[in-house]
Amino acid sequence: MRDKNIPYEYEPISMWGYFGYEILFSIPIIGFIVLLVYAFGGTRNINLRNFARSYFCVLIILLIIVGFFALFTGAILSSKALQTIIY
Repeated sequence: MRDKNIPYEYEPISMWGYFGYEILFSIPIIGFIVLLVYAFGGTRNINLRNFARSYFCVLIILLIIVGFFALFTGAILSSKALQTIIY
């Protein structure tokens, strides 16, 4: 139930709202575009904007972690392949 005294900018997001936005943001291309729009000010609701920003930060951190794992895995595999070629 919506409280009439709270302006839309400060209206809290319900648990189902968070769940729905998580599903929306996890859609591959469209969800990422919507995430960027909400994170960079496409909504007046401060809670939704902050949630989109936190989700975007988590995606950046995961991208960095996966990048490091791919880099190290590639380095290890290439060094082992180089050793088998030399010997």
